[in-house]
Amino acid sequence: MRIGLDGLPLTQLKTGVGTYTFELARALAAQAPHDEFELISPRPFDHAASSDGPRNLALVYSKPNLFARRWWSLGLPSYLRRTSTTLFHGTNFEVPLRGNCPSVITIHDLSLLLHSSTHEARAVLRARLRLPKMARTARLVITDSEQVRREVCEQLGIEPGKVIAIPLAPQASFAPAPPDVAAEVRRRLGVEDEFVLYAGTIEPRKNLVTLLKAFADVLRTTELHPQLVIAGKVGWKQNDLLRNLEKSGIRDRIKLVGYVTDADLRGLYSSCRAFVYPSIYEGFGLPPLEAMACGAPVIASAVPSVTNSVARVISATDVHSLAHNIVELVGDERARESLSTAGRAHAAKFSWAQTAMLTREVYQEALTRSALRR
Repeated sequence: MRIGLDGLPLTQLKTGVGTYTFELARALAAQAPHDEFELISPRPFDHAASSDGPRNLALVYSKPNLFARRWWSLGLPSYLRRTSTTLFHGTNFEVPLRGNCPSVITIHDLSLLLHSSTHEARAVLRARLRLPKMARTARLVITDSEQVRREVCEQLGIEPGKVIAIPLAPQASFAPAPPDVAAEVRRRLGVEDEFVLYAGTIEPRKNLVTLLKAFADVLRTTELHPQLVIAGKVGWKQNDLLRNLEKSGIRDRIKLVGYVTDADLRGLYSSCRAFVYPSIYEGFGLPPLEAMACGAPVIASAVPSVTNSVARVISATDVHSLAHNIVELVGDERARESLSTAGRAHAAKFSWAQTAMLTREVYQEALTRSALRR
């Protein structure tokens, strides 16, 4: 078989969807060495996506010509026909609405519909127009969690038998870093030994304003003096966060390190006093699971990747609860060790091999359903 996957998430700095796309493609190719897998894009790939992988996985830059500049409606369908692709997997909400091969789509979350105020208006309008069509066009829909599976059925009117939940996993490289390695990362990034960490895109949905308020409370009401480190690429409405940062009165205790490599992120995860993730809404919540794999004690809002037994779970907008949990973990080594042990055991239950195996089963079912319709 020849399987095509959407390579567009790998044409920019890698975030959660890019990680999903790349790790899934590599695991699929490793499990099915006699099949061909292609990551297809009309834009050049980011250099980080070109690392070694299985021989049966190719990165295909299909440069659009004048006729095929409309990628989803013309360029991609044309490429899939020319190459006799067996099945196409849209790993980031999009599939061709017309084509000669069946498709599977991954819908990671419905934040564009359920929390539209945290997104740009044009992105929300596009999602409202296209998401229902995409979900109906695809033979099967994959979601990252049962929560999103239910939302897709309810919000998009898709029958439950067409939607399958398959969890994500931390990358294999996310494991506790040796102390000297973590120390070198901190030194290079200007991070102090005692710090609290957030990692993820800087955008309204991640709810960093609540984190700033809670952290300010910690500094004002206790003798603790940790640094708050914020790692991640700048997204939409970042100026709102920067304005709140300047007004917080604690600017000197906050370090913005920007987008960091996976290797540096491993060092930060491995040596933080606590990893904090107060997102308003997530389809899965990969960063908390990555942090757990590295041994970080985690404080998070109610996201599908964590439970009360492996993390301190808070209401996303509860400033007092977040501040209280930061104080407990920064000041109590036993509490940190207990959560670290539980978190590592929890993260070990997830693997990209398992994600790929379940995804291959979806591919086979999609092809079976396609054959029955002929």
